[in-house]
Amino acid sequence: MAIVDIGSNSIRLVVYSGAPRAPSIIFNEKVLAGLGQGLGETGMLGEAPQARALAALRRFRLLVDQMEVRELRVLATAAVRDASNGDAFLDSVRDIGFEPRVISGEKEGRLAGEGVLSGFPEADGLVGDLGGGSLELADVSGGAIHSSISLPFGVLRIGKPDAAAEKKLRRRLAAALKESGLDARGRGRPFYMVGGSWRALARLDIISRDYPLPITHHYRMPPGRPAELRKLIASLSRSDPKSMPMLTASRIPTLPNAKLILSALVDALEPSELIVSSFGIREGLLYHELPPGERLKDPLIEAARDAGRGLSRFGEHGDLLDRWISPIFNDSPRNSRLRLAACLLADVAWQAHPDFRAERGVEMALHGNWVGIDVCGRVMVAQALFSNFGGRDFPDQRVAALCSREELECASRWGLAMRLGQRLSGGLAVSLERSRLEREGDVIRLVLSEGEEALYGETVDRRLKKLASALRCRAEFRVE
Repeated sequence: MAIVDIGSNSIRLVVYSGAPRAPSIIFNEKVLAGLGQGLGETGMLGEAPQARALAALRRFRLLVDQMEVRELRVLATAAVRDASNGDAFLDSVRDIGFEPRVISGEKEGRLAGEGVLSGFPEADGLVGDLGGGSLELADVSGGAIHSSISLPFGVLRIGKPDAAAEKKLRRRLAAALKESGLDARGRGRPFYMVGGSWRALARLDIISRDYPLPITHHYRMPPGRPAELRKLIASLSRSDPKSMPMLTASRIPTLPNAKLILSALVDALEPSELIVSSFGIREGLLYHELPPGERLKDPLIEAARDAGRGLSRFGEHGDLLDRWISPIFNDSPRNSRLRLAACLLADVAWQAHPDFRAERGVEMALHGNWVGIDVCGRVMVAQALFSNFGGRDFPDQRVAALCSREELECASRWGLAMRLGQRLSGGLAVSLERSRLEREGDVIRLVLSEGEEALYGETVDRRLKKLASALRCRAEFRVE
């Protein structure tokens, strides 16, 4: 499936594949056409932005045909929606061969909210989707969207961020929030930041803090950070964009307005924290079209299962491995979920050179395109895979420090149990189905079926004893 998103700032093509609940992006390209430039003054789409947008759309049309995309959605948002010449532009889009759908501001807010729910199933707060031509706000909790509004406060629409413009913006924003009731509903709850300009702000914050894991999705910013970003944004004009590879040079001009709008929202809403979401209206549309049963699936587990299925040696059996090791652990629901994700990925590095399999597992856990998992969760899965693939000292202590010592030790023990199961079974399911791992008092016991005791070789014995030692237990082997 592909989505063409005709936004006020960018024109983007995203092609998805894989598990419906956690689709993988197999192609993603954007062109910053700036359709919303000058819209606030003229009420029209400019000729040059239209030309850039249509050139990008002609390229996208050829690509989706050559990729043999089976389903295609083409969305147009605020700039096209509000421009007096928007219909004429849409006719040009149709001439290219697309069937664009203009979505309302209220619908755009709801789709952004559903995008956040897709990536944060337990989301409870306000969603803010900042684009070039508008700002959408939605109240989300309990897996549902309760209300949404659209405001004409896009980064290309509010003008230069001088003192007069800031005062006017704050006044209008406060009035709109009060009228909608979102000011009271947002107070003391998380604020989820959606949109490229806000992700660019988050990247700038990551750079400034020297944060060790540069993943924007689920990145948390304290509410006071927007004020501290002012100096950093001002310094960008004196910096070489090539020295900051995490920032797109074309995004830099929008950062002052993005910071201004975020600061005004923080002052008006007083949220508990700022959480960045890489999921927005495109993912919200995919989520919206899923059957109810698919929506209830865990996006992290579905994505890990899909990855494990595609990269394992003999077919993914992570669910079985998790059931096999679970009797010796007494994990919380949160940790049980992370343990399952690690088990689903337990065989993904077998193609790497043996000396680098542990690092490959860490790389996949830390930098994979996962959702439904926070920073510490990524580190715990990485630690489990590192131990599973025979790693000793976690390769980056600054990243390891994002979790507590207890959490890392817990994840390391998962990895040792996974490593035992993988060695015993040779990566196949059959030996796990015919054996069991159990814990009784201070004993960790491996039980094999009669006639298969030869599976208990020296390496298996060594790994069982290492696991038992990590759990401060004795190792025992039995046949029955």
